Parts: sequence; structure tokens; C-alpha cells
Amino acid sequence: MKKTKISIIAGLLILFNISLLNCQAVNGNDPQDIVVSETSVPDKTGMTVKGLVVDNAGKPVEGVVVNDGKNFTVTNKNGIYYLPSDLTRSKFVSISIPSDFDIEPDVVSSFYARLSSGQAVNRRDFKLNRRTNKQDEFVYLAISDPQVKNTAHMERLDKETMTDLRATIKQTGNKPVYAMTLGDNVFDEMGLFTLYKAMFSGLHVPVFSTIGNHDFDLKYNDLHNSENPQGNYAEEIYESFFGPVDYSFNIGNIHVITMKNIDYFAGKKYTERFTPEQLEWLKKDLGYVAKGTVVFLNVHAPTSNKSSEGSGNTTNTADLLKILQGYQVHIFAGHTHFYENEEPAPGIYEHNIGAACGAWWAGTVNRCGAPNGYLIVDVKGNEVKWHYKATGKALNYQFRVYKPGEFATQAGYVVANVWDYDSSYQVKWYEDNVLKGTMEQFADEDQDFITMKNGKGTGYHTLHLFRAKPAAETKNLKIEVTNRFGEVYTQEVAL
Repeated sequence: MKKTKISIIAGLLILFNISLLNCQAVNGNDPQDIVVSETSVPDKTGMTVKGLVVDNAGKPVEGVVVNDGKNFTVTNKNGIYYLPSDLTRSKFVSISIPSDFDIEPDVVSSFYARLSSGQAVNRRDFKLNRRTNKQDEFVYLAISDPQVKNTAHMERLDKETMTDLRATIKQTGNKPVYAMTLGDNVFDEMGLFTLYKAMFSGLHVPVFSTIGNHDFDLKYNDLHNSENPQGNYAEEIYESFFGPVDYSFNIGNIHVITMKNIDYFAGKKYTERFTPEQLEWLKKDLGYVAKGTVVFLNVHAPTSNKSSEGSGNTTNTADLLKILQGYQVHIFAGHTHFYENEEPAPGIYEHNIGAACGAWWAGTVNRCGAPNGYLIVDVKGNEVKWHYKATGKALNYQFRVYKPGEFATQAGYVVANVWDYDSSYQVKWYEDNVLKGTMEQFADEDQDFITMKNGKGTGYHTLHLFRAKPAAETKNLKIEVTNRFGEVYTQEVAL
């Protein structure tokens, strides 16, 4: 036991040293201190933020979208931009990296710069590396709720989740990979951000972040709810590691947006919602994006769940969906620790995926029985295809089967838990190689979750359960699941 504890601590110390070096490198190249060109950017009346965007050859980049969390503009033909920022409220200026330019592996210093209220006019420049070839094929990893609280959680995250992610990245071959965490990166422990970030940096791919309700400093209100914007606020520590909570960028044909949808008050009090100012920010951001474009919207709280009476949903979803009309949208969310896919409006698909930590690192499944894991999204042009990757399992592990007697509330039934189910799926069953038809969908609490919790369920009923009652003489039963991409997964059980 002592050796195990020492090894954990030693490993964390190594991670700390690595992260310290990373932090020193970032601070040494803080973009607010960089002037990328000798080109003069004259002051302009009423404008408190100005800057220059150039490429790796030092040439100005026209048309780059720039914002300060409220105001938007684009760079002119000389690569220059101006913003009339309120420097008491606007903490960052960020650019929406165009698809013609690379996204750096260390995204921290590539798309945003901190603003200072101590300067009357802030000059913040950006330098972009122009791509040699258009990139319209890539892999996008959506990872919800790592939610680490202690060294035991950190060790499991490293040994299980990170090991699995590294293997997935290796298997993608030459395809570029981008990762997005969907909030609750830590579990109210701000001191773990350094180690956590160092761990994800070890993937050696760009890793973006979303803020979750457990990523706030619980001593304070968030900035939106703070009377004194110059004082401490709840997302301040998170921002020091990951930058602004609302931002966007572009990869190939995809416009990617990340937003905070946790309205936070001190002491863990919050409401899942966007502020009116954020919805205006989203309108402005999409104003630079052509209708019909594929949009990835990353949030922590889901918008459109139907199970458990919409548990965890954003309260002003209707307002959000109106803004998203006309785009082809995939919403990626976490927060609930259960899996649910919904299509709340034409052209909009929400993936409320299973958590990396499952049910808060209690075992290996989420509240709905979906395994701990993450979503692999394959993008080619405008085509988007996805698969849930269970941690430590092969990619073809897409559902679980319970024999009769194994699911306590379903005596006599074979039960299948098909976590990535949506309305396009077909779930069929065979008795001794004879097709019997479609399995019956029903709602109940998953047995593996109850077993993991030593018989103490939470009462959550998932919608992705299916059952069939085999005849007494049946010797072999096969379940066949076909997803929306026409891919077929089968499992056979001897009875």
C-alpha cells in the first residue's frame, strides 16, 4: 500500500514539473506581450483594444474575426483590427482561427490574449501559421466530465482515460486530431488544474476546453453576476489555464463554438442557462458564418434531454435553437453523467455523451449504464460520423446484453443497453438463428449501475434499454443493432 501511494505521488510530482515548465513557456510567450510586426497600429478614437494579425511570413491577414466577449470586428486589408472594449468587463480578446491556418498543439497562446484595465489602449497581436493544404478530414474527440477531485481520480484518469485516448490518437494514422473537453474538468478542486492540464498536454494534439459547474471557484459569483468586475470572480482561475469561456474557431468546413451555459453564484449555486449577453454573442459570431455550414457547439449542460423530465437541460433552449436555425448543428454536452441523443429541431443533433469518469469514478459505468468513455467524431468535408468509445474496450463494443435473470426488474427478459441509440437505430433479435423482430424499447434504471452502487440506485430511468422474452426452449439468442450509418453490431448469448 505504501509503495502504491508513493508511486502515485511521484507520478503527480513528475506531472507537476512538466506542467510547471509548460506554464513557464506559456508565460514567457504571453501573447499580450508580443508585437508580431514593426507595423504601427495608430490609436483610434473610442477604441481601447487594437492589434495586428499576420501569417508566418509576416504578411497581414484580412478578414479574421476578432471579439472581446461582446464586440466583434474583422481585420482589414492591413491585418489591423479595433474594438471599443469595456476593459473592466472584457478580460480577453480572441480570434476565430480561420480554416486556412493551423491550430497549434498548445492552443493556449494561439487564439486569445488577456486584456489589462491598467492600460488605456491594449495592443494585442496574433501570428498564424498558414496551411499548405486545405484540411477537411480530421478526428474530433469530445470528452465530458473527467471530474477529478483527488490523487486516486488523477491516477484513474491517467491509467484509464488518457491511455485509451493515446491509443485512439495513434490509430488515426495521418489524420489530424483535435480534442474538446466538455466541462467539469475538475471537481471543485482548483488546485488540480495544473496537473490536469499537464496530463492533457501529453496527448500532443490541440486540446480545447469548456467550463462546467465544478470548474468555478465556489467562493465567488461568476463575472456576469459580480458587482465589482475588477475583483475576484468564479471563472477567473479556470480562465488563467484555458482562456475565455466563449470562443470559436474553424477546422476545414466546420465552425466550432464553445460556450459557458452555467450561470454561477458562490457556494455551488447555479442555473443551467445562457445569459442574454451570451446569446447576443452567439448571434454575432454566427453572423460571420454562412447558413448551411456545419457547426459544432460545445457546452457543459445539455439542451434537450427528455429522460428524467429533462434533467440538467439549459433553461433557455428555445432561444438557443432559434439562433441555430439554418445551420447543420451538432451540440456536444456532458453534465448529466448519462447518455442521451436528441434531435430537438431540423438540422440540430445533440449528443449528451457519457462521462469519462462515469458515475464520479465509482466504477466503470455512468448512471444510465453507458460505460466510461468519450466520443470519436470523424469529419470528412461536411460529413460527420461518430462512435462512442468505451474506455478499455474495442470500438465495436456498442451495447451490453443481460441474460434472463441478470436484470432484476426484467425477469424472463433478455435486455440490451444501446447507449448511442437514436431514432434511426434498429434493434432486432434472433432465437436460434430465426429473426423474431424488433426488441421492445422501455425505460428503467440500468442494472450494472445499481450493482456498482451496491444495490442503491438513484431512480434515473434511461431510455436506451430494449427487451425481448425468449421461449423456454431457446438455446441461443442473437441481438443485432444497426446504427444510422448502416453499421451492424451483434452479440450472441447462450441461454
